[in-house]
Amino acid sequence: MDSIAITGGAQLNGIIPVSGAKNSALKLMAASILTDQPLLLTNMPRLADTKFLGKLLQALGVEVTERDGADGQETLFHGATISSTFAPYDLVRQMRASFNVLGPLLARTGEAKVSLPGGCTIGARPVDLHLQALTALGAEIELDEGYVTARAPKGLRGAEIEFPFVSVGATEHAMLAAVMANGTTVLRKAAREPEIGDLARCLTAMGAKIDGIDTNVLTITGVTSLGGAEWSVIPDRIEMGSYAVAAAMAGGEVRLTKARAGLMTALTEKMVAAGVEVTPTDDGVIVKRDPKQRLRAVNLETEVYPGFATDLQAQFMTLMTTAEGESVIRENIFENRFMHAPELARLGADIHVHAGEAVVKGVEVLHGAPVMATDLRASVSLVIAGLVAQGETTVGRVYHLDRGFERLEEKLGACGANIRRITGDTHEH
Repeated sequence: MDSIAITGGAQLNGIIPVSGAKNSALKLMAASILTDQPLLLTNMPRLADTKFLGKLLQALGVEVTERDGADGQETLFHGATISSTFAPYDLVRQMRASFNVLGPLLARTGEAKVSLPGGCTIGARPVDLHLQALTALGAEIELDEGYVTARAPKGLRGAEIEFPFVSVGATEHAMLAAVMANGTTVLRKAAREPEIGDLARCLTAMGAKIDGIDTNVLTITGVTSLGGAEWSVIPDRIEMGSYAVAAAMAGGEVRLTKARAGLMTALTEKMVAAGVEVTPTDDGVIVKRDPKQRLRAVNLETEVYPGFATDLQAQFMTLMTTAEGESVIRENIFENRFMHAPELARLGADIHVHAGEAVVKGVEVLHGAPVMATDLRASVSLVIAGLVAQGETTVGRVYHLDRGFERLEEKLGACGANIRRITGDTHEH
């Protein structure tokens, strides 16, 4: 297994281009099932997760062609015919988002058999809301030995669906199924994440009729078929935020490009309060900090969008480990999302976790040590800590990182970070 080694102490200065959003790309890929016409996605990230889903789509009969286009990486999806409606466990277990092929398969072919997704280390993320939404749309659903078998022999039909709480995955999945349902579907308490807006706009470009985009009530008028489209994947706000925190942690001046400042407003407010300069630009932000000035402690609470993203909580906690004073970080979205705290403590951080709250007392310095990535977003927080820790930090199990960060070492290295990948590391099993 690979690991990443970082020698701390170097400032970051330069430009980091932000990739397309993983969380948007995956759902846009699933949308390719809905049409027999080609769907071209530009600004496509090349990640372990997109590769997994690409393999699954190919198994279902969708042609997947990765290539370099005028604006960088793009992928062409063409499901002229769906040759299989079966998504087996070995292709779904590697990544939860694979489960989202269920709705589109049902909408297009009237049937699907999809494995339940594998477990997730950051707490219970059940798919019951997804299944309730599909049932409301007229699907007959059976659960048997870890598989969901769904049928809609007469097609799906519009319905009024009110989610019991805001769920990004269930909102996306219901939308993917409802666009070709007979009649009108209203989704209440819909999630408003930018990635949902991205999916809704792409589906609209394919011929779907969706009103209320970016609000918590989506009204979808079903159409009988969807066409092809060309769509640019929205910039990845979590990657943008992670590199913004990295720049703030290490000090220096980094320009994040191919991004949108408005996607990380909640993070920007907290960074500015901590003493970081964040300046919006036409295509992103400039993050600047004098490393001689110590950061100030800031309290934080994660919330659904447009609040502070749970996917940036670990990164911000890392920033607070060397800030002056004490910060309280409250996690409201996932119940088991402080697994990075003991790993940061190995580097000398002073963090006390109690239930959904972490109290971080800033220390003067962190010290390099071997640490282990626990999940995708937490793993980048350990890399960020390594940028300032004295000596060398090695982060093991970086396959978590590869799921969501494209060319991480290359992007940070180009700005002066002393970072390298060690391949085939065997000592950390």
